[in-house]
Amino acid sequence: MLKPEQLKKEAYKNAKDFKKKIASLKKEKDKKLDLKINDLDDKAFAHIDCLSCANCCKTLGPLFTQKDVERVAKHLRMKPGAFTEKYLRIDEDHDYVLQETPCSFLDSENYCTIYDVRPKACADYPNTHLKNQKKMLGLLQKNVEYCPAVFEIVEKL
Repeated sequence: MLKPEQLKKEAYKNAKDFKKKIASLKKEKDKKLDLKINDLDDKAFAHIDCLSCANCCKTLGPLFTQKDVERVAKHLRMKPGAFTEKYLRIDEDHDYVLQETPCSFLDSENYCTIYDVRPKACADYPNTHLKNQKKMLGLLQKNVEYCPAVFEIVEKL
């Protein structure tokens, strides 16, 4: 597994090859593509431990839906407005995101302190286990820089 500090460098080094691979996936049938990427996801996460990395939590800020805000605020025994004011900001797309990275809820051992109520964006990350992969090929390309599992998936495509 690539270490987080190696990812960007390796992603940059492989950018042309990865871009070609991902562009060629647009021609695949939807179900076949889902099966291919979902299978590679299973194989990658069989040996990659997110707790040994947590690069997504350290470098990416998830989008918080209103449901996420309400759920996390309730868990923290806060009012949604107070939670939003303390932890979130509105980004250029007018979405709620964390005020800062690394995530405020990531502890020193890479555990999420709100894991059971984490935002949907966190629960779904890196999205390679989901259906409709063709619609997420841009995300796949982007996440190569942040997630060793995605790097491995794209490398093996």
